[in-house]
Amino acid sequence: MSSLAVSKAETATGSRPGTVRNRPPLRRRIALIPTVTLLLGALYCLLPVAWVVIAATKSGSELFSTFTFLPGTGFADNVADLSAYRDGVYWQWMGNSALYAGLGALLSTVVSAFSGYALAIYRFPGRETLFNVLLAGVLMPPVILAIPQYLLLAKADLTDSYLSVLLPQLLSPYGVYLSRIYATAAVPADVVEAGRMDGASEWRIFTRIALPMMVPGMVTVFLFQFVAIWNNFLLPYIMLSDDERFPITLGLYTLLEQGANTPALYTLVITGAFLAVIPLVALFLVIQRFWSLDLLSGAVKS
Repeated sequence: MSSLAVSKAETATGSRPGTVRNRPPLRRRIALIPTVTLLLGALYCLLPVAWVVIAATKSGSELFSTFTFLPGTGFADNVADLSAYRDGVYWQWMGNSALYAGLGALLSTVVSAFSGYALAIYRFPGRETLFNVLLAGVLMPPVILAIPQYLLLAKADLTDSYLSVLLPQLLSPYGVYLSRIYATAAVPADVVEAGRMDGASEWRIFTRIALPMMVPGMVTVFLFQFVAIWNNFLLPYIMLSDDERFPITLGLYTLLEQGANTPALYTLVITGAFLAVIPLVALFLVIQRFWSLDLLSGAVKS
């Protein structure tokens, strides 16, 4: 009887001889596959970033003679040489990118907020057709629109100017799409009707009632547009010929082309690419704070 009880206890606890204790069940092992896949994807995306950060610290001699992921000692000299190159044209490129991305993203967010709110709240003939056309614009590659935009701006004699880069960025189909979806979810129709019954104008309802509810979504639109304009290369490449109006992407490209004949410029290109990433990281960290504040305030009000 005692041996039978011991055998049953061993079977229940999984501790019989020849068995592995605490073996994870099959379901748990399968659940690890997405986690491992995401970790591999993150490693794949972060390795080039790590390379740029480390390579920016190396001098010209260290860049090609030391181990890839071994930090160097020339970061300060690289920044000084980059600042001195052509009387600081790199910082002018950075300023141009800040102008294009900051002003362009702000204006595009305003246009997206107006358009998304109108498509979400108002009922008018052709609304769904217009929205479907905007969705088609989301799926259209920017390279298809670049040449027609250049021809239109050339007719208006606006090429090789700041406006030639800013104007095509004002209307973002993806921004309008996000704004419409967010306005539909965040702005109740009853609240809009209550404002109308109280005698508020449509402009007052939008600015005082709807827009504060849409702020988290508009912050997202601003971030997406800022990053897209900051990283845009094709449009400035087609529109601009004066390098004093170049954004940072096009400026680094021309610097890289010169590096084929002057290898010493490679360190300047890598250092410039590293410095160009810092504003994007800083912007994301700042905007992430506003995301949290807006979501918490919305939860408290509700």
